[in-house]
Amino acid sequence: MTEALTVAAAAGGGAIVQAAGTDAWNGIRDAAARMLGRSEVQREQAESERLDRTRAVLEAAEEGEVERVQAAQAAVWQTRFEALLEELPDSGRQQVVSELEHLAALARAARPAETVHNDFRGARFDRSQVQGSGTMTVTNNYAE
Repeated sequence: MTEALTVAAAAGGGAIVQAAGTDAWNGIRDAAARMLGRSEVQREQAESERLDRTRAVLEAAEEGEVERVQAAQAAVWQTRFEALLEELPDSGRQQVVSELEHLAALARAARPAETVHNDFRGARFDRSQVQGSGTMTVTNNYAE
């Protein structure tokens, strides 16, 4: 298997893990089940059930085990996507790679925005500069 196919399969596995618990889950689950089911209704249903079990495992992960469980589940789905890519003719592989890239994009878009909070209460600023990027909200609490 080429590196590009392995990367695509890994992106698909990561998308499954990232999407669990987000609003994008149903769309990503259905797309992954269709992809793995390859137009066979029973196979697609079985994949949907596997995906739902994965979500349940991810949601049940105990604190301190979350990263390990996520890595394990991503590896499971990467392996499934790699097996699919290996069994397809070259013409079908590119379609699946595109679908996997789309799943990864959907999962990235569904991630909650990261928030950073800085508390400068009691700090004194004299000719100071703050550098950074992204969105910054500044609240001056001069009364405190």
